[in-house]
Amino acid sequence: MKSRRRIYILEVATVAALSLLLFFYGLGNFGLVGADEPRYAQIAREMLRNNDFVTPTLHGVAWLEKPALYYWRAAASFRTFGVHDWAARLPSATFALALVVIVYFHMRRFRPGAHFGAALITASNAAIIGFARGASTDMQLAAPFAFAMLGWYAWFETGKKFWLFDLYFFLAVGTLAKGPVAPGLACFIVLIFAAARRDWKLVWRTVWWPGVLIYSAIVLPWYVAVQLANKDFFKIFFLRHNLERFTTDLFQHRQPFWYYLPVLILSLLPWTVYAISALISAARQTWRDWRSSAPDQVRASEQVGDSFPEFLVIWALFPIVFFSLSQSKLPGYILPAIPPCTILTADYLHKNKREAMRFGLLFAHALLTALLMVSVLLVPHLVLDPKTLPPANAMAYAVASGVTVFCFIFFLVRRRGERMLLWTTIVPVAFGVFFLLHDAGPILGVAYSSRQVAAYVEKVEHDDLHTQFRPVAVFDTRRDVEYGLGFYLDERIARYERGEVPLVEHILVAREGEHDAISRLLGSDRKVVSFGSPFPQSMNPQRLEVLWISSSGSPAR
Repeated sequence: MKSRRRIYILEVATVAALSLLLFFYGLGNFGLVGADEPRYAQIAREMLRNNDFVTPTLHGVAWLEKPALYYWRAAASFRTFGVHDWAARLPSATFALALVVIVYFHMRRFRPGAHFGAALITASNAAIIGFARGASTDMQLAAPFAFAMLGWYAWFETGKKFWLFDLYFFLAVGTLAKGPVAPGLACFIVLIFAAARRDWKLVWRTVWWPGVLIYSAIVLPWYVAVQLANKDFFKIFFLRHNLERFTTDLFQHRQPFWYYLPVLILSLLPWTVYAISALISAARQTWRDWRSSAPDQVRASEQVGDSFPEFLVIWALFPIVFFSLSQSKLPGYILPAIPPCTILTADYLHKNKREAMRFGLLFAHALLTALLMVSVLLVPHLVLDPKTLPPANAMAYAVASGVTVFCFIFFLVRRRGERMLLWTTIVPVAFGVFFLLHDAGPILGVAYSSRQVAAYVEKVEHDDLHTQFRPVAVFDTRRDVEYGLGFYLDERIARYERGEVPLVEHILVAREGEHDAISRLLGSDRKVVSFGSPFPQSMNPQRLEVLWISSSGSPAR
């Protein structure tokens, strides 16, 4: 008994420690990137500042693209820790931690033996690590959705209504995160599972009226309140950002139908080889079971527990197929499909230990992990100068590290058995995350974040212009520069291309070499003075420049 308790404490401590490293370490080592991170963070800041938790606003204008869950959680983080970019990422990091913990305890309760591996594999795959560190709505949907699906299967396996509470409660949370996609995906997954088992009564037994009331009590207050406060909410959110986003290329995210195949392969790194093997094996078994049962026979004679891989396959594949049909595709859309893949991988490795040791599978897994390590070590060079090969010494160090990782995994697992597979894979992953955040973090920030640009603008205003009240504009930059400056300077950023040229003197952030175009646009009576690049000239991948623009007729500084 003491031995079991010691193992339990050690497992929980390991899961917690790994999750803290992978999800929380260096959360603010580089600034908010892309357009969504700073935009969502700014909305949360305004929600807190205005004390209005119904209508999300961006620089004072209603922003109704997404429900309010992320904004609420980020606002709570800002209230507790202050307005920081790392605080904006805490909602995703904490949900990722909860996901790993729930996977561990669910599997320990229903699939003992695979529980530890399921938690570690879930924590250490690329998609979960990446989206755990993003100030976005994707993890706000994926984690509660996983809780809901695991709760539903726990009810299916035990028949205890208590587990249906998880289904309805967490689907409500998912609906507050991203809207009707949460209950929609769940309904189709349950329907397909019932069809595969030829048990349509399963669908009706899932309808639990106390659960419906719980779902309604959680979801309806905000949806009703935001509709009453914003008459266009239904049109903007449901029709434009759900229906039109799926059926048209309104938001210019068109990708080929097969787009999510490479996304899935990259998302499951470094476990891709075993995850795909587990998915194919479970899918084949599901197909054989379905073919072997009579067309009018409910598959109730089988052991219920045998249906778990079947359920995971349906849960994993349906979101991928569904969003492949969408005219608008982004990588985060299939994040709800990742937890069933990681759980299925752990279940596969636990049940098929001899299969996992096959030369081909282990070789491919070790090689893929080694290549991942090489890529991670070359990130600083690829980011700063993607058009040229990295220096020879950097290439040699990266390749030598990759060879070491390959040998570490392949030969140690071959010698010591499949029990070493988890550890030999997780150690390189942990090192890679540490390297990206500790060593490559500043470079990633320079390449993709506006934090340093905003700090330079504030320095220019304070040291050279002796004021901090000039408007700031951008010209010929990516839109993430506009939104990033908007968050870090806490003001709306004008954009020349939209005709938003301030008449008063202002700061302009533009791409290098645009002086002539700016002068033509402004006219001869306005002065343009350069304050140079916000980055060292040897490290300016964004190719940005900070300028002072006079008001009409003003003398140059």
